[in-house]
Amino acid sequence: MDKTIATLTALRRVLRAIDLHDREVATSVGLTTVQLRLLKFIRETESANAKTLASRVHVSQATITVLLDKLEMKQMIERRVSAMDRRQKLIHTTELGRDALNAAPDPMQRAFVQQFEQLEDWEQTMLMAAVERITYLMDADETDTAPVFVAGELSGIAGCP
Repeated sequence: MDKTIATLTALRRVLRAIDLHDREVATSVGLTTVQLRLLKFIRETESANAKTLASRVHVSQATITVLLDKLEMKQMIERRVSAMDRRQKLIHTTELGRDALNAAPDPMQRAFVQQFEQLEDWEQTMLMAAVERITYLMDADETDTAPVFVAGELSGIAGCP
């Protein structure tokens, strides 16, 4: 039982760190981590449509629509009709969106990636296997989730756990 409690405590610390980082992002730029990540992808592509963004962020079309609507209400993005195909709307960042990206704190995920990639290959494999096993034990192994740290904000939206 002591190992179970220690493991659950460690998981709660990870979730707490993710939650605190999400709050820091929200406080500094007024966006959730997912909105910030989506805004970054929009800036990188400068002419993506919603379908492309949904696959890049690993969320459903319905979820991307909700996220884009929120970013548009905050005047971070704008949708423009494509010159090539008038049926499509391309998404672009606004000056306000670019300013938010420049002001955002460093993503928590970047530090994790840098440290994880410094580990030996066997240790990376061991950690990955352990985390996969935990998701199985929590009945979360079939949950469709984007590879980004997020806590809370999107629960209840179609396509999000």
